Amino acid sequence: MKTYQHYIDGQYTDPINGQWMDSIDPYTGEVWAKVPRGCAQDVDKAVAAASRALKEGPWSKMSPTDRGKLMLKLADLVTREAPRLAEIEVKDNGKLLAEMRGQLNYHPEWWRYFGGLADKVEGRVMPIDKPDMFAFSNSEPVGVVGAITAWNSPLLFIAWKCAPALAAGCTVVIKPSEFASVSTLEYAALVREAGFPDGVFNVVTGLGHEVGSAIVDHPKVAKITFTGSDATGARIYAQAAAKMKRVSLELGGKSPNIVFDDCDIEQAAAGVVSGIFAATGQTCIAGSRLLVQKSIQEKFTEQLVKIGASARIGNPMLSDTNIGPITTAAQYRKVLDYMDIAKNEGARCVLGGGKAERADLPGGQFVQPTIFVDVTPQMRIAREEVFGPVLSIMGFDDEAHAVQMANDTIYGLAAGVWTQDMGRALRMSKALEAGTVWVNTYRAVSYMMPFGGMKHSGIGRESGIDAIKEFQETKSTWISYAKGAPANPFVMR
Repeated sequence: MKTYQHYIDGQYTDPINGQWMDSIDPYTGEVWAKVPRGCAQDVDKAVAAASRALKEGPWSKMSPTDRGKLMLKLADLVTREAPRLAEIEVKDNGKLLAEMRGQLNYHPEWWRYFGGLADKVEGRVMPIDKPDMFAFSNSEPVGVVGAITAWNSPLLFIAWKCAPALAAGCTVVIKPSEFASVSTLEYAALVREAGFPDGVFNVVTGLGHEVGSAIVDHPKVAKITFTGSDATGARIYAQAAAKMKRVSLELGGKSPNIVFDDCDIEQAAAGVVSGIFAATGQTCIAGSRLLVQKSIQEKFTEQLVKIGASARIGNPMLSDTNIGPITTAAQYRKVLDYMDIAKNEGARCVLGGGKAERADLPGGQFVQPTIFVDVTPQMRIAREEVFGPVLSIMGFDDEAHAVQMANDTIYGLAAGVWTQDMGRALRMSKALEAGTVWVNTYRAVSYMMPFGGMKHSGIGRESGIDAIKEFQETKSTWISYAKGAPANPFVMR
């Protein structure tokens, strides 16, 4: 069993309070590593290092081109270490090795994209309407960034948050989830190997109310970027607002997957299953509300039950496993509670509906892939984020009815549409209140495409050119080259 340390100012270092936490493998239920239980003093040490790097160290003097070159080198190192990092992620959070390998193999593209973008962010000269004035704007790094990540895809979130932040010239202090910290601490060694100056990339692990809160409160942290639940996001938003910090929040969802009667049934069924059972449903973009046109509802439900019943539950390290464990004990209990709530409210379970218990499932945090029918829009199972492999099916009459049902939620992260009618696809994309709309596909992401939510699903965008703007401030400069008598000093120019 390995005991890990914080990564601060280019060095691995023990927590100041001398305390560590157990990291539990969700599959076996056993402790497999120890990570620091940091405190406010550790945060202060990391922020001080990040602030020095931003204002005084080599990073502050480095050209955007040279920053980009370091990012490209890091991309190559992650490519080299992707198989090992993927296995660590599985031990950390219990997700399928097949999925984590895919994520880690794709992960370097964020560093390559933003590394190439680092020296492409240009200022502008304004054709200003004032005589004898030269006016221009340029972008500057917002400052030290506090990045707080979730347990379901820690290293993917590192790429989403830190690649644009570093391309913008910022420095970062990262607080990974206390349930999945090891991969981020291992990742820091690659940042050091790539040659990033000390203090640019820092990792402090610990509990949210101790380390996370200290990062949000720290006076030298200018920006917070957070991925997690909307409830926690709202608290961070309020806490950051008290000190006028910039925030980006990628929060929860209750995403609708909308199936019309002209769809390709086989493709749509596979897409719906991917949207809710992949990653054991532990993803913010889970298509947990299935809206099916009533004319095909019964037939389509039968197809889903058939596919869902064939899903193999088991060891996430094995290539033929489809569904792994729930990552945390608290989340496991929450998923089971929601199954009971749905039954008590009158929803009918046609697949699963409880624990998955077998002798070869040692950790005890497995649930069955579950499908509920006879669900009404006001049931809690149709309105609240479960974050597990639990699908609610509801019928709709026509396009207008589908839009009304889909938008009847506090969330707005994603939506899926399944139809062969291109006009309908475009109308639905425009009408749906979601940051991402997938048509005839689901769970597709790219370093090129902005990602984020509306309403309770968040603020700001990650990935794509938009993301680098989240970590920059625009500065306007006026230069007068007028000669002669000065203008009236008591009148605005």
